[in-house]
Amino acid sequence: MIRILGTVFAGLLGLAFGSFLNVCLSRWPQGESIVQPRSHCRSCDHRLAWWENVPLVSWLALGGRCRGCKAWIGLRYPLVELAVGGLWAAYALRFMGGPWDSDSTFIDVWQGLLSVAGWLAFYWLLLALAVLDAEYLWLPDWITLPGIALGVAFKFFKLVLIIREHNADSFENERYGPYGVAAKWLLGIVAAAGLILLIRWVYWLIRRREGVGLGDAKLMALLAAWLGLPGALLAFGLGIVLGAVVSLALLALPRLRPSADGWAMQKLPLGTFLCIGGVVSGLWGQPMIAAYMRLCGF
Repeated sequence: MIRILGTVFAGLLGLAFGSFLNVCLSRWPQGESIVQPRSHCRSCDHRLAWWENVPLVSWLALGGRCRGCKAWIGLRYPLVELAVGGLWAAYALRFMGGPWDSDSTFIDVWQGLLSVAGWLAFYWLLLALAVLDAEYLWLPDWITLPGIALGVAFKFFKLVLIIREHNADSFENERYGPYGVAAKWLLGIVAAAGLILLIRWVYWLIRRREGVGLGDAKLMALLAAWLGLPGALLAFGLGIVLGAVVSLALLALPRLRPSADGWAMQKLPLGTFLCIGGVVSGLWGQPMIAAYMRLCGF
């Protein structure tokens, strides 16, 4: 029962934070405040009543159009709200089956809630970056860099808890101890960013122009900070496959391209594909990696 209630609550909370994310996505690229003015139509400045701000429901009730000028609001608004709500519910559904039992202490519950809050923030950041890169080819440093710092702090917080509750040898690989595990994690972040930088450098040597942005390297570092190097590499692989599928679709269906000329020069949002891969890796990465290792005989 707790699992069901927690999942429903996380989904509803995700819808609300998805609505807030829409405000951010509309105002950040324009350099506007996300606090003032109140939510309004960007075509006629009509200020939205409270019932026009109910996540998903309002968009459906209004038929996707402004009540004042009838301008098309856009599909991005309900899709982002659904994405955040769905991801948060999916994470809660998986998490609620773990630490919530009759033997859990207050400290266990508090630590569990803090862990949930961190992962929900991670998925929120990934969705924000995915949409910004898809719409503007923009991965702002003031999102990726704090995201990396938050992921590192989150990892060290978990290490400290392990040391306090158990002992310094309670790690997956006892040869390294807590400091070795922390060093490996930090090296994984550097290696993930270095992979993108290597690809960027090789592309420049061949084509003599930029092919991959520095924002993608920082995004890979963010993924490694939260998911570890194996999880980040899985996200990278999934992102590359998704990008290849989209490229083939653009090649096969000319009507999807902005113009028939110079399609090979068209820029694709690699960051968006990496974020989607990061979401999949975060939710299902461990069983996917385990299955791959078994398949390879490790």
